Amino acid sequence: MDNRRLKGALGEQAAARYLREKGYELISANYKTKFGEIDIIAKKDDYIVFVEVKTRQLNTLVAPYLAVNEVKQKKIIQTASSFIKSNQQYSKFSYRFDIIEIFTDGLKVVNVNHLENAYIPLKRNKLFY
Repeated sequence: MDNRRLKGALGEQAAARYLREKGYELISANYKTKFGEIDIIAKKDDYIVFVEVKTRQLNTLVAPYLAVNEVKQKKIIQTASSFIKSNQQYSKFSYRFDIIEIFTDGLKVVNVNHLENAYIPLKRNKLFY
């Protein structure tokens, strides 16, 4: 596994641990469709939360969330729609799209930044139908 993939896996593990500690129930990790991939799908209260994890070195000059641009958001939204259509037991929930930034120093996680409602689909909760 190359260094970039190793750091990505480290970040996703740290994000999953963070979410569990905050009371989220993890539903899926690395959910893939023809549209793209969602790093983590979780449930908390009445929400299904689709989480994109971005891992960067502590001294990065560009905020990690900026990597989740409009094109990436569209892919995540399409993938989320596919997930809901394939898992109807979640169709009555509200949905949220979060980004978790993981900052590392080498292979050590030093900070987690959770951005709830990082972006909102144009048709809030109607995007799936």
